[in-house]
Amino acid sequence: MIRLLIAAGIAFTVSALATRLLIDILTRSKIGQPIREDGPQGHMVKAGTPTMGGIGIVFGSLGGYLLSDILLRLTTVGSIVTRTGLLVMAAICAAGLVGFLDDWIKVSRERNLGLNARMKTAGLLSVALAFALLSINLGGIQTQTTLGFARHGFLGIDFGSVGWVIWAVVLIYATSNAVNLTDGLDGLAAGSGIFSYAAYAMIGFWIFRQLSDDDTFNDIYIVPHALDIAVVAVAMLAACAGFLWFNAAPADIFMGDTGSLAIGTGLATMALATNTHLLLPIIGGVYVMEAASVILQVGFFKATGGRRLFRMAPIHHHFELRGWQETKVIIRFWLIGGALTLLALGLFYADYVATVTQ
Repeated sequence: MIRLLIAAGIAFTVSALATRLLIDILTRSKIGQPIREDGPQGHMVKAGTPTMGGIGIVFGSLGGYLLSDILLRLTTVGSIVTRTGLLVMAAICAAGLVGFLDDWIKVSRERNLGLNARMKTAGLLSVALAFALLSINLGGIQTQTTLGFARHGFLGIDFGSVGWVIWAVVLIYATSNAVNLTDGLDGLAAGSGIFSYAAYAMIGFWIFRQLSDDDTFNDIYIVPHALDIAVVAVAMLAACAGFLWFNAAPADIFMGDTGSLAIGTGLATMALATNTHLLLPIIGGVYVMEAASVILQVGFFKATGGRRLFRMAPIHHHFELRGWQETKVIIRFWLIGGALTLLALGLFYADYVATVTQ
């Protein structure tokens, strides 16, 4: 428990300080976010706002995770770092690097297009594939898994090594892009991320406590890296909060792809590490809703020869064009995210109890 608190405190502080520093540096350098011309006209006033604020999220979470371990090593408590926890943290940093390259091309060329689709996809797939392969060979994640809301759910599937790798790559790629699509309003992606990471912090800590309290659960519910995953989740939660201090509407800085790809990759890798795959679409329900709106919009447009299902996609722009104030859209989406987090935790607990009492 002590490391969770230390990691949160450090992550928030580093993220907030790094974000403040970034705002000053980028403003002095006149480096700002280009705004897409086909977006809502009300967003044109945001042109020139500093971007790449996701650097603060990545550095904050990394600092919280590593420094909390160093501090514990200096005490009698000792270290709880695991290979899986390190792999999750490494995947977050690597995805953030892909996003940084995309953001840097945008601001350096003063256009709203960064890496081309092939290069960006190749970068994300490389991160996902590396995580999947290293998780099997070094992290100890088993390919004999289940699809459920807890570690051992209601549908057992043996993916096999190849199948699990493919599944992991798809999950990471889809989630990172879903968060990327959500990052269109001030504070929407970061605020939603706080709820999502809170869910995984609670799940990881719950699993750890059950294993510590009753060894009879070990044979059916072993997740030796559960507490370490909880630490990563808490660090990401606090880092998002530190960034949100400056990203809340009206934003002083945008997270850019640096932050959105890191947040999405972190959520997907935690779902894989805790084997809570079916919880991910609920925990990240706001991101799923945003991505689904784009898919539906494109599909409807092609099927009907040019008609639109929404006024604009992603769906947060649809509500803006219907007359909702930006802050109203953001707060209501946050409320949805909070409700889905509670639902996910309820399903996790119910599935867990049903499993261990069989």
